[in-house]
Amino acid sequence: MATIAYLGPPGTFSEEALLSEADLAEHELVDLPTFPDVLAAVAGGRTDLGFVAVENAIEGTVNVTVDALVFEHDLLIQREVVLPIHQHLLAPAGLGLDQVEHVVSFPVALAQCRRFFGERLSGAREVAAPSTSDAARMVAAGECPPRSAAIGTRLAAKLYDLEVLTDSIEDHPENATRFVLVARPEAGLPAPTGHDRTSIVLFQRHNAPGSLHAILGEFAARGLDLTKLESRPRKQALGQYCFLIDVVGHIADEVVADCLRQVHASLAEVKLLGCYPATGEGSDARRAEATQAFRDAAAWVDAWRQRIRPEPRHP
Repeated sequence: MATIAYLGPPGTFSEEALLSEADLAEHELVDLPTFPDVLAAVAGGRTDLGFVAVENAIEGTVNVTVDALVFEHDLLIQREVVLPIHQHLLAPAGLGLDQVEHVVSFPVALAQCRRFFGERLSGAREVAAPSTSDAARMVAAGECPPRSAAIGTRLAAKLYDLEVLTDSIEDHPENATRFVLVARPEAGLPAPTGHDRTSIVLFQRHNAPGSLHAILGEFAARGLDLTKLESRPRKQALGQYCFLIDVVGHIADEVVADCLRQVHASLAEVKLLGCYPATGEGSDARRAEATQAFRDAAAWVDAWRQRIRPEPRHP
């Protein structure tokens, strides 16, 4: 049984996402205070795996996670999990919605429920908590002002014996967070499934006009779909950036391998963050066709190279 570190305390969206994967839920789960703590635990060998958020549909990239993966640790993504984010109003038994005077939660969660506050709880005061799960625990333990409710997960309601007064109170019901499972490099890369994603970081060798265009041109020329392109400061000097790219496909695909080979050889240093099964639906016919075309082209070139006459020997 493996150990998996995740952002705690129990009842967070991280744990909810982790438990949504039946095979991961069977392992020993270790809750830690921050995402950097989770990654450091894996890199230092204190846990086998780590589970961290990397992107949110509303807030964007989870910079503290991504920067640690790019600059601080050499870890490989093994899979991704996308969790729809629904905020629920939780309260002790017997407290009605019209009786709520204080709402406790993580500031980001409070900010994601403005419409509900305006329409249903306009007179309630907001109280900040370290996390949504901490908010549920504090309300359940009576550590908050009287008539307090929390915003959190259904899992937190179950763990801390709270009732769901109103469910799905978030302003944006389409909100979702993308999590990844990471391991140390010796774990290797998951085998290709036919519906995969490759995450890389590019460090340009020369900041010259058109250099990024040249890099992106290598992907475009091969018909590779980029699902993410983002710049991050290199933390060395102003104006120096690296680029995070998610591309549909696996390094086992000839077309992806050929592209990364060319970029690495002539345009940029490449750090591989992982090749792993992608969530959601996707059409892989185009990539499969491109991969076969590259294999056919490679065979054609190899056939002609085998027909090169050896250099004549001179006496």
